[in-house]
Amino acid sequence: EMCIRDRYQRRVHGEAAAMAEKDGISCEVIDLQTLYPYDGETLIKSLNKTGRCIISHEAPVTCGLGSELAAILQEKCFLRLEAPLLRICGYDTPFPMSHEPLYLPDKWKIYDGIKKTMNY
Repeated sequence: EMCIRDRYQRRVHGEAAAMAEKDGISCEVIDLQTLYPYDGETLIKSLNKTGRCIISHEAPVTCGLGSELAAILQEKCFLRLEAPLLRICGYDTPFPMSHEPLYLPDKWKIYDGIKKTMNY
């Protein structure tokens, strides 16, 4: 299993990976460090090794960085995929300051995504 994350949600992704470890699922968590240029070589190597990928960030799912990463990984690694690429991001709505916890990806959404990807 592979999870890709941005540096702003470091704790959340680590918690979801730890929850998955208890279920016997090993997660490789990659912190991109920068949005551009990003380390595409590391992402491609990891996806070729695991066959699975979850992309998570705080921006809306449509037109976010995750869309670009998913397109590149799909182009480069299609024949190695064991499951469809999964994006767990914010919703396609204006950012709701008062309902931030409902909008942002949390450990439970990511954990559910990990299970969904592994059970595909």
